Amino acid sequence: MSDHVYKKLELVGSSPDSIEDATANAISRAAKSVRDMRWFEVTETRGHIVDGKVAHWQVTIKVGFTLEP
Repeated sequence: MSDHVYKKLELVGSSPDSIEDATANAISRAAKSVRDMRWFEVTETRGHIVDGKVAHWQVTIKVGFTLEP
C-alpha cells in the first residue's frame, strides 16, 4: 500500500434548488481543472431568503485531492 498525500481546496457552490445541488455544482466545476479529487467536507451552509422563502442555497466545501508524485 502506498502513502497518500492530499491537498485541500476550499470552494463555494450555489444553487436555487438544494444544498446537494450546490455541493455538486462546486465539485463538477472544480473537476474541469482539478485532477484526482477524492473527498469533500461541507464546512458552511448559507441561504438567501426572499419573501419569507428560501431562494438560494450556498455551501462552502473543502475538497481533498491527491498530489501527483
